[in-house]
Amino acid sequence: MEIRCHFDHYNINVTDLERSLEFYKKALNLRKTGEIPGPDGEFMINYLEAPEGDFRLELTWLRDHKQPYDLGENENHLAVRLDEDNFDEVHDYHKELGIICYENPAMGIYFINDPDDYWIEILRKR
Repeated sequence: MEIRCHFDHYNINVTDLERSLEFYKKALNLRKTGEIPGPDGEFMINYLEAPEGDFRLELTWLRDHKQPYDLGENENHLAVRLDEDNFDEVHDYHKELGIICYENPAMGIYFINDPDDYWIEILRKR
């Protein structure tokens, strides 16, 4: 049997949904494409996509989860590849925002972290 599939979305849980929505819009230009409110406001799910993307990021907010999420050693991460040859310009913008958490100039990559400390790898255009 041949199984044909594609990634649909990746979920992360966030402690402050509005703060996270603002971060992903400002830092990566991701736009909200859908939401699923939970019964009685117990949760809220928001889907974000890049303007030209075919992959969704799911942000889940849980009303009763007030403490920060335990991300372990933060070895899991998202990665985004830039569509334009503007790596240095985007890097400078992220540095200005104060969101770069790790850089590896030898590999030509760096990471930003979101308000809940999830790491996002920034890759050059292919």
